[in-house]
Amino acid sequence: MNAPEPIAFIRQHLIDPEVCIRCNTCEETCPVDAITHDSRNYVVNVDVCNGCNACISPCPTGSIDHWHLVPKSLAYSLEEQLSWDELPAQKEFPADHAAPVLERELPDEAIDDEVPQTNASESPSSTSPPWSAAHPYLHRYTLKKPIVAIVAGNFRLTATDAQSDVHHIVLDLGTQFLPLLEGQSIGIVPPGADASGKPHTLRLYSVASPRTGEREGYNNVSLTVKRVSADHAGQPTDGVASNYLCNLQKGDTVRVTGPYGDRFLMPNHAGSNILMICTGTGSAPMRAMTEHRRRLSEAGKPVGGKLMLFFGARKPEELPYFGPLTKLPPALIDTTLAFSRVAGQPRAYVQDRIRERARDVAELLRGDTFVYICGLKGMETGVLDALRDACIGAGMDWPALHARYVQEGRFHVETY
Repeated sequence: MNAPEPIAFIRQHLIDPEVCIRCNTCEETCPVDAITHDSRNYVVNVDVCNGCNACISPCPTGSIDHWHLVPKSLAYSLEEQLSWDELPAQKEFPADHAAPVLERELPDEAIDDEVPQTNASESPSSTSPPWSAAHPYLHRYTLKKPIVAIVAGNFRLTATDAQSDVHHIVLDLGTQFLPLLEGQSIGIVPPGADASGKPHTLRLYSVASPRTGEREGYNNVSLTVKRVSADHAGQPTDGVASNYLCNLQKGDTVRVTGPYGDRFLMPNHAGSNILMICTGTGSAPMRAMTEHRRRLSEAGKPVGGKLMLFFGARKPEELPYFGPLTKLPPALIDTTLAFSRVAGQPRAYVQDRIRERARDVAELLRGDTFVYICGLKGMETGVLDALRDACIGAGMDWPALHARYVQEGRFHVETY
């Protein structure tokens, strides 16, 4: 009797839709354009993916790191993956077949030769946290098993007549265990269903409070949320999660997942400087870091080195936390603001202010400094160019410095 033909198997790369936060990091990172998405799911094209792992470490949730052993002829199609609400279980195969033959298995040592490598200017953010960062907790609560928080407060941060409607939302966690660090995020699950009748996917929001909570001694967390009323093309739209959050009243309940984020974390060792560059709600993690340092200072504990902040908005009345920020002592934080729509004044963006203070920025970058950039993606190129120019003007090798910062977990970028 002839032996059965061996089956050609592959390790198919899949994304868990329950954990994915739809941040688009994987699609932007993939060097072969194997990842795509629709309005609900991010998926991997089995015919294009070469198993290079370039997308694994940048993913903030770990949803990207799933591999199923499947016969090549039965690999999951894009259409199947786009229809999933959860990752299917690993398939079982009949035991009477010959041993599977793995057709696609890239050894670790082959990856450098098989995969196009990205340089620091193409991938400017560190994939590891600062060496002294506190150890983060991750993924304790999921879409299937969220926790329920109670709204303790919802405060508008921008002027009532300002175009930008930004809210500071405080969530009371009660006795539930949700440890959070500055720079981490939580997921919010909006109620209801989308146009296809499926439950809304979770949205990710950076934590605006320090590790000791919005109110010290209480188990709570704060978020900085802008009401979305237009899409990127300027067309009117109602952001599902942002409008839900901005409309919450004290006493309402919210389903929360997370924590997420294991690299955009602040350093904790004495003498460490922090350079923060942000726009709009990108100020949330910067507020958390600054507040943590402020509380340490008031308690007489070591607070590290210098804090330098570049913060941009259209107008002062549209800048979140403008009032409290102006009251922080210069000994704690060196703040430079940039406004792009003030009547009678030339437009100024954060990169313009960085260039104006190029000498101070370059001097800070010579030391034990950690860089954090957060805000709209459109700011990223301008900020990187301004940092480059500041270093060149000071006789510093920017490409080498940038690459070292990225490698050492000292350069963190979160733009959207």
